[in-house]
Amino acid sequence: MIGDHVAVIGVLREPTPPTWWQANRHKVFGVAGLLLGYVIGSHYPGATDQQPQHPRPGHNTPAPTAPGRTPEALVGSTA
Repeated sequence: MIGDHVAVIGVLREPTPPTWWQANRHKVFGVAGLLLGYVIGSHYPGATDQQPQHPRPGHNTPAPTAPGRTPEALVGSTA
């Protein structure tokens, strides 16, 4: 051999592990986006209420089916 010189092209080494921010920033941005979306969606002035402020009472008796005929009159009839 004419020369015993070996050229070093590169050195392999383990890459440095990522920092906490590099490893978890997608989670932080995801949670922040969900919270921001919730705040905008629930507190924006044009948003509809989830539940009415004053619920209306329900009906206890059904409405008459025909004019002049009440539900009480229909109980005993065979029509």
